[in-house]
Amino acid sequence: MASRGPAADQLVHFKKSVKDSPGYITTKSGAPVGVSTAIQTVGKNGPALLQDTIFLDQMSAFDRERIPERVVHAKGAGAFGYFEVTHDITKYSAAKVFESIGKKTPIAVRFSTVGGESGSADTVRDPRGFAVKFYTDDGNWDLVGNNTPIFFIRDATLFPSFIHTQKRNPVTHLKDADMFWDFLTLRPESIHQVLYLFGDRGIPDGYRHMNGYGSHTFKLVNAQGVANWAKFHYKTNQGVKNLPVDKAAELASTDPDYSIRDLYNAIGRGDFPSWTFYIQIMTMAQAESCKFNPFDVTKIWPHAEYPLIPVGKLVLDRNPKNYFAEVEQIAMSPANLVPGIEPSPDKMLQGRLFSYNDTHRHRLGANYLQIPVNCPYRTTVSNYQRDGPQNIQNQEGSPNYFPNSFSGPQECPRAQRLQPRYNVSGDVDRYDSGQTEDNFSQAAVLYKSVFSDEEKQRTVNNIVGNLKDAAAFIQERAIKIFTQVNPDFGSKVAAGLAPYKKYHANL
Repeated sequence: MASRGPAADQLVHFKKSVKDSPGYITTKSGAPVGVSTAIQTVGKNGPALLQDTIFLDQMSAFDRERIPERVVHAKGAGAFGYFEVTHDITKYSAAKVFESIGKKTPIAVRFSTVGGESGSADTVRDPRGFAVKFYTDDGNWDLVGNNTPIFFIRDATLFPSFIHTQKRNPVTHLKDADMFWDFLTLRPESIHQVLYLFGDRGIPDGYRHMNGYGSHTFKLVNAQGVANWAKFHYKTNQGVKNLPVDKAAELASTDPDYSIRDLYNAIGRGDFPSWTFYIQIMTMAQAESCKFNPFDVTKIWPHAEYPLIPVGKLVLDRNPKNYFAEVEQIAMSPANLVPGIEPSPDKMLQGRLFSYNDTHRHRLGANYLQIPVNCPYRTTVSNYQRDGPQNIQNQEGSPNYFPNSFSGPQECPRAQRLQPRYNVSGDVDRYDSGQTEDNFSQAAVLYKSVFSDEEKQRTVNNIVGNLKDAAAFIQERAIKIFTQVNPDFGSKVAAGLAPYKKYHANL
């Protein structure tokens, strides 16, 4: 039989890999099953018996096969590989993952779309999640970012509302252009990301041909306790490729799992995708005098001022052995940090430090970090947390309180040294930055100087194709915002929307 590709031939390859007898069917408790094709009944056509423990075992498991899907990033793909250090950055960070050139650290990566449900198409216009779990000697470090260096909002309290507008109207259960554009045009900091989303990179050609970014600002601390601010970038070595709108629409119909299939097949045939890993560094003094807020995730750090510094490479060379166990249950969190890497005052990052672990506890249970794919297996977990559902590592006879006199684990001096004291001061208040920050200058540079004339026109076309379904007053608000980015941009969007005006009553 001719090969149909590694994904299509998965069961064929499994059959070939089984050298011995396949063994017997068992219940979850390990008891062998004699008949697996018939329920136990009273007579041939009689009622079923409650004593049929084999059926009860099977059906109760089936009823519980699905866990709640992720509120965002529900549809995704995963793979495994390694991170290798190629350049010395120990002057910036004492994290063990960076400690020597040539050091390799196992990684897991989950790619995803953001707004769609688990069954949605891979080729929709949407940001892509690019989350990396590093299984380091100091525990797991999760770098949970996207394929864009920025985001729509800068304050975490707006995140639930933002995601609601990207999903379904609670009355109609339909995607709603009014919701989508109403929020974006009321929060003008979103315009920078909107340009990325409706530009060519809004629909990547699979996951292998897109860059990844940590997006947020982080703090790196070296062995002497000296700290710098940093951003993380991972550039695809396969080259950036994007899908034209018509091709993406065709694939949404003919192969809605296009990106998952492409990644699985590439790794399956030995064409291992890789990314070059970089950091940008901003000193504490530079941050004090920076002309923009360096912790604002709606803005980039210009490369001319803060150049990319090479660090290493990410390589994916193994497909998951089981999608549910290793991809659906993988739990990434920006709160999973290691000594030498700390958070920054980025308001979106600060909110995510809580929300990710909280959603994992909801989806997977209080002891989700004991699931093998989430377990920090290169170190020993030792603490004073105990019990809870599905706890399988209860640390035996070790005391469950601290301090103690009975050889329980102690505080780590190294971890303490790598969290240097710093001063914070200011008035406690709720600071809405929506109108006070510069929301347009970086978007203006992206449109004028980065986009080609052809991409500018495609971006306009993409925006018009979506914005045309919004109410007329929302369209007018959007045109004003686009005009603040660039007058030519605003006029082209207005001209594109003109034929649709007759279908919209002003509200």
